[in-house]
Amino acid sequence: MSELILRGGTILTIDPQHRVVAGDVVSIDGVLVHIGGDYTPKTSDYQIVDCAGCIVMPGLVQAHVHTCQTLARGRADDMELLDWLRTVIWPYEGKLDEAAASAAGELACAELLLGGTTAILDMGTVHHTDQIFAAAERSGIRATIGKAMMDADDPYIPNGLRESTQGSLDASAKLIKRWHGAAEGRLRYAYAPRFVLSCTDELLREVGVQAKDRGVRIHTHASENKGEIALVRERFGKDNILVLDELGLLGDHTCIAHCVHLTDAEKRLLAARGAHVCHCPSSNLKLASGICPVPDLIAAGVAVAIGADGAPCNNNLDGFLELRLAALLHKHTFGPRALPAPEVVRLATLGGAAALGLADQIGSLEIGKRADVIAIDVSALHTVPTGSPWSVIAYAAKACDVRHVAVDGKLVVLDRGLRTLEIDKVRERARSSANRLFS
Repeated sequence: MSELILRGGTILTIDPQHRVVAGDVVSIDGVLVHIGGDYTPKTSDYQIVDCAGCIVMPGLVQAHVHTCQTLARGRADDMELLDWLRTVIWPYEGKLDEAAASAAGELACAELLLGGTTAILDMGTVHHTDQIFAAAERSGIRATIGKAMMDADDPYIPNGLRESTQGSLDASAKLIKRWHGAAEGRLRYAYAPRFVLSCTDELLREVGVQAKDRGVRIHTHASENKGEIALVRERFGKDNILVLDELGLLGDHTCIAHCVHLTDAEKRLLAARGAHVCHCPSSNLKLASGICPVPDLIAAGVAVAIGADGAPCNNNLDGFLELRLAALLHKHTFGPRALPAPEVVRLATLGGAAALGLADQIGSLEIGKRADVIAIDVSALHTVPTGSPWSVIAYAAKACDVRHVAVDGKLVVLDRGLRTLEIDKVRERARSSANRLFS
């Protein structure tokens, strides 16, 4: 047995009672066995990590990211969604090769882990998903990943991203066989039809059937941008969420990114089906898409998570920044008590875990759950004094404050140093790959 003891912190459990306790958080072979108070090691194989002056809490769970896009950071600024996709992102993804996909994946995973994100729901591009999975495996992050599915006859889709309906489904089936449940269950697969405009009805219907048959998640985008919604109405004569439902894609195994512009009927339908929405505040602001009405969704009974989206539409993958924006954006419209600190911290942890279908395993510190745990140093000037641990996490903490990170009971970050990847090599590979792609 291997014991990991995170000693002497202030603990945010995110359990149903929202308890705040002091003391040790302990895992044995990746399973949480002790939370709060003093702990004496039970075996000779143990490691004690000093967490004095830290808030210890579940790792952040980002329910919508694109790790494959990280090399396009700073290459697609000041654009709206459809132009952003057609003129930069799709051409970039179409030229992505195995080496560049691997470099992008490692760069993203390193940034995420150092910033306290321990689990992600990731949409790759059409090809090279094996490289994204392999990068996640090497990094130690917990990841649910899917290849982007794009079989529609769209003149804006470059040749490098074009695929047939059956080819897309076959490639997904092979990835499921190879990766779903790999790395002792840390890696899983999700079907990832990009959005309804990039997919045929046949593909979407088959995804709905196969996801249920194979027991995997569905991860897609919808209702992000008014221009996108107009095109969906032109093609289908109805709105995004109704289309997804009629094609059999809505359910509690589904996570939909953005949902900025929803009708009341769509909100009710999402709640009725148990589907999850991932709020991506920085991305929606940068692409001028709007603001997802999160308090309305929660009031309607919709499950909500938080994500950074991708580096080209956000420019960083800082989960604490997204958490802060989510806490602040809605107060002007819904009042100062909208999304109070404990609620928004829950969205960024347990809400994300639920979107990944892992709420029974991660997202809170409870006995028997997996040990995905982070320690945030609250001695920096911008966090002093720490009047409330909830407040400091929601409104003050930054990615650079993360001191230690454990995933599945394994220390992947210790004293702000990543232990799984060599940062200098990650940085150099990313720079050289990006220069080659964009030259």
